[in-house]
Amino acid sequence: MHGVIGPIGRDADARGVSVLQRLRTRLWELRAFLAIVVIPTALVGFYYYVIASDQYVSEAHFIVRQAEQPTPSIGGMGVLSVLTGGEHSSPEAMSVADYLTSHDVVSALNANGALTSRYSRPDVDSWSALRTSGLTPEKLLKYFLAMTKIDFNSSSGITTVQARAFTPQDAYTIATGLMKLGDQRVNSLNDQVQSDTVASARRQLVAAEQAMNRAQADITRFRAVNNDIDPTGTGNAQTQLVTTLTGALTGARAQLQNMGQSVSRDSPQYVALSRQVQAMEAQLAAQSRRLAGSGRTIASQVASYNALQLRQEFAAKRYSATAAAVDAAQEQVKKKQLYLVRVVNPNMPVKPLYPQRGRIVATVLISLLLIYGVGWLLVAGVREHAI
Repeated sequence: MHGVIGPIGRDADARGVSVLQRLRTRLWELRAFLAIVVIPTALVGFYYYVIASDQYVSEAHFIVRQAEQPTPSIGGMGVLSVLTGGEHSSPEAMSVADYLTSHDVVSALNANGALTSRYSRPDVDSWSALRTSGLTPEKLLKYFLAMTKIDFNSSSGITTVQARAFTPQDAYTIATGLMKLGDQRVNSLNDQVQSDTVASARRQLVAAEQAMNRAQADITRFRAVNNDIDPTGTGNAQTQLVTTLTGALTGARAQLQNMGQSVSRDSPQYVALSRQVQAMEAQLAAQSRRLAGSGRTIASQVASYNALQLRQEFAAKRYSATAAAVDAAQEQVKKKQLYLVRVVNPNMPVKPLYPQRGRIVATVLISLLLIYGVGWLLVAGVREHAI
């Protein structure tokens, strides 16, 4: 028995050494798999499950729409636009979504370093946190775009805002700030439309009003210089006077001719009537020269006055037209007025959605397994050809 069965302790040591050797041998054989797959996956898992900080997401939805939506045409293109939702793809809505990813928004959110302090909290792991040393506006924008998602859906017209941060309150604050900046952007677009449309019409209205005032001032000055409140009425009265004097002179001449046939030309009656005819002729000549002679006459004054009245009427019509244009421009601005309608307000997150630890680790593991498998096949092929 003693020669067959050795000491129990010595057998146990022999078995232990052999197991350890086999384990070392096996690990050496698997060294490539461990180095390429196991160790990197374990490091990634350790970082994401032990070190990586939780990230919370606050989400909001909004629509930018006009006060009066245009009615699509009945033709084929109009029907196609309705079926594809093309009427929602307004350039204003896309411009608001683009603005929310700009340097201007980052600068507004980072007033007094508010955005930088939220992204670089001391309790956040150094790999995820914003590095403030050597921070430039371009780096801050790049980090902001990595932590924020602005998605514009052209078919529905809905813009989705997702803001990530390391605390629920920070995520909610950033999302709320983005919505406020979107409101301000829409208001600035409305102000720009009003400035481009209504302001131009109002400038034309002011110019028309000034022209009308100048025309009225010219008429007033003309009346003061000529001491005549109504040159047209004066001209009509003068014309009527000349017509009356002409008729009276014609009658007096006929009476004088008839009297000359029955009485002597030296008779007192004939002489008196002859002098009356001469006086009427002189008066008619004077009134005719005043009406339409040379120099400053009533006819020239009436012509100048009529020209001033024509300018005044033109200025008044121009003023009426520009006033109507201002009203039309204001109505057009009301129809084009943009509104930011909040479909979903920013929420206060409760559960962290990022980083997606399981998905990241699984992706790394599968990718490394594929790399290891391809490498193993290449090595095996090389060895087979070498043999």
